[in-house]
Amino acid sequence: MEKIEVTIIGAGLIGLAVGWQLSKKYKDNLLIVEKNFSFGQETSSRNSEVIHAGIYYPKDSLKAKTCVEGKNLLYEFASKYNIPHKRLGKLIVAKDKEEIKILEKLFQQARENRLKDLVWLSKEKIKLLDPYVEAEQAIYSPSTGIIDTHKLMDTLQYLIKQNQANIIYNTEVVEIEKNPLGYKVTVKEPDGNYFDFLTSVLINCSGLHSDKILKMLKIEKEEYKLKYCKGSYFRVNPSKARFIEHLVYPVPRRTSLGIHATLDMAGSLRLGPDDEYVREINYEVEPSKSKLFYNSVREILPFIKEEDLFPDIAGIRPKLQGEDELFRDFIIKEESSLGLNGFINLLGIESPGLTACLSIAKIVEKYLFK
Repeated sequence: MEKIEVTIIGAGLIGLAVGWQLSKKYKDNLLIVEKNFSFGQETSSRNSEVIHAGIYYPKDSLKAKTCVEGKNLLYEFASKYNIPHKRLGKLIVAKDKEEIKILEKLFQQARENRLKDLVWLSKEKIKLLDPYVEAEQAIYSPSTGIIDTHKLMDTLQYLIKQNQANIIYNTEVVEIEKNPLGYKVTVKEPDGNYFDFLTSVLINCSGLHSDKILKMLKIEKEEYKLKYCKGSYFRVNPSKARFIEHLVYPVPRRTSLGIHATLDMAGSLRLGPDDEYVREINYEVEPSKSKLFYNSVREILPFIKEEDLFPDIAGIRPKLQGEDELFRDFIIKEESSLGLNGFINLLGIESPGLTACLSIAKIVEKYLFK
């Protein structure tokens, strides 16, 4: 039976980032297995494409640490490999006294995360930056930006192959068995046949389907259960896209950052995502949600009318945090305590996963070389 040193399940952004980091050493002894026809077909290609600053996450959490470090790594990587990106800057706005109190707590939390470039803005200064935004106070984050995630993933794929590592698509992991030599992995190939191989290290980067990998290994822990949180987006009439120059966010909600306004690399404007906990993966956008989206931004972006909104994309976030639960951090763990030496488990990698991807890859690398 063929044996390989490192196998990564999943060629989304996290799997590719981990693959690139590890392929520098393991080269042709590293394999990425992906069940879809190409990279990033799920969560990685259905998001706001925002490079976050690290404002929202509790001090010393993995989300905070990997976001702050990952932001710098990502800007450096994007510049080095000519990946389209822009430091647009972001406004987090408050409409009234209650929201200003939340904003003040957020500002303090960002300071605890060692963010030193944030600026507190009055109503008058908001107007100087973005005349069409209506708010009483705001936090301005100059280091927040956007990036072309498809180009980012394509570049990571190219670099992995340059390092002589392998990625196989249309190949689904269907069974995993722990044995004295590592892990026997059974995959279903594109032609419907099955193939077994051995791997010393197995890394779970399968995102929305990472809990299925756990079932194969007979891991049943309540804190590892995923919740699907659907986020829909609406595109704004192109004639309104130039009305703002920065990303505009409301004060965050418990389970999400709130419906926000983002510009993409083409200069288009869209709103989203909302947060809707669902039981099944479904990427349809319900047109009737346009009223919800309009109502969420009409006070801070009064130039947008409901008739300006058109259904765009939807994505599903693999959350560990339930609808009425408090903050849950990323899980990045080598599962030796469960008798699974060499199995590295990544769960609940949602926002700020894009920003944090290169930092997360470094954490995984440390597990292999500690």
